[in-house]
Amino acid sequence: MALKKPKNIPKIPKAREKTIDKLKDSTPMKKESEIEFNCRIYFHRDTVKATQKYRFTIETIKMFSFLNYEITVKANKSKKNIDISILGLTAKNDYMSKVQPAYANVDFEELYGEHTVNVIKQDGSINSAVVDFNIYKKEIKLVKTFLPEKENNRLFCTFDADDASHSFSNEFMK
Repeated sequence: MALKKPKNIPKIPKAREKTIDKLKDSTPMKKESEIEFNCRIYFHRDTVKATQKYRFTIETIKMFSFLNYEITVKANKSKKNIDISILGLTAKNDYMSKVQPAYANVDFEELYGEHTVNVIKQDGSINSAVVDFNIYKKEIKLVKTFLPEKENNRLFCTFDADDASHSFSNEFMK
C-alpha cells in the first residue's frame, strides 16, 4: 500500500542566497570609513597536493580573545578579476581560545600578470587593488589600491603583498 502525499502543505521559501553579483550591485548605507580588514597576498605551498598556490588571507583588524572566529567568504575568479565577498564571522569549535584575529584563506592557482582584486562586504562596499603576479621572479607586487565608483562606497580594507609569508617548494627555490 502506497502512502499518500498530504495536500495543502505550504512551501517553505528558499533562503535568499547572497551571491557576489548581488552584493556588488547593492548600495551600501552611508557610513564613516573605518579599516576593519586586511587582505594579505602571498605564495603558499600546498603540501597535501604538492602544488604552488596564491593565497589571499582576509583577516580582521580587531583581535578576539574569548572565542576563536573565522571569516566566511565566497570567492569567484574571472579572466582578470578576483572577487572575494565577506559574508560574516562564525565561531570555531576550539577547546582553547587565544588572542587572534578572525581570518579566512582563499587559494587560487595559475595567476599570471595583473589582476584586479575586489573585497566586497555584505553591505555592498567594495575595496579594490591591482596586483601583479609573477611566479618566475617569485614576486607579488601591489600596483595600486582604489575605491571603485559607487554610491556611499567607503574604505574598510587594506591590501598587502606579504613577502614574509611566502612558502615556496624546493622546485621553486634558486
